[in-house]
Amino acid sequence: MRDHRLRPGRGRPALLSEKPGILRRCWRWLAETTRRYFVAGVVFFAPIGITIWAIVSIVVWLDNLILPHVLRWLVPGIDEPVRLPILGMLFTFFVIILLGVIARHLLGPEVVKAWERLLARVPIARSIYSGVKQLMEAIFGTKHAPRFNRVVMIEYPRKGIRALAFTTGAASGVLQERTDQRMINCFLPTTPNPTSGFYLLVPEDEVYDTDLTVEEAFKLVMSAGLVTPEETGDDATSPRRNSASGG
Repeated sequence: MRDHRLRPGRGRPALLSEKPGILRRCWRWLAETTRRYFVAGVVFFAPIGITIWAIVSIVVWLDNLILPHVLRWLVPGIDEPVRLPILGMLFTFFVIILLGVIARHLLGPEVVKAWERLLARVPIARSIYSGVKQLMEAIFGTKHAPRFNRVVMIEYPRKGIRALAFTTGAASGVLQERTDQRMINCFLPTTPNPTSGFYLLVPEDEVYDTDLTVEEAFKLVMSAGLVTPEETGDDATSPRRNSASGG
């Protein structure tokens, strides 16, 4: 008759086989917990950190933009002028405001036009000046600059698929003369960089209004739909006509 009592060493293989399973579960729990808290930390602190970094970078850039060079010009023997935080940025703002006063009240439009005619004769300078001027006018919203005035949806790249676009008004001139339909100037941004995109001429009856602001639309495009504004309860897909040139 066999003796079923445990002998020295019996049962150890079972315990050894359970240890890898326990270690594996502990490792998975540790990895999942680490990942969860890491993602929470990134989501919370990354926007704050990037915002602070951008502001500090702009302040430092403005601090070093003009004032150090002016001090070296006023005091030729100085190698490294003393830099006071914020003072250089305030000086830069003062210089820009002073240049704005000179441009509006002393130079006048005739001087500006003469300068532009001069640059128009230089191929590379002409392209750079024209592009930068139009960009600055669009950003700061001068009265003569085209600007994004509506966020719309258009069918792109084919029927049945819609994409967000920004309108800058109704087409005019030779672009409108080539067709009997009223055409709308649309800028179709790309994801995740909305500063690049496509210029499209879209028939007015194929432009669908939304209730999004330009800022909300930029967030939506940059996040590829992850940051979605709350619903307003209005019909955001109905076409609106005869309003392309309005705000």
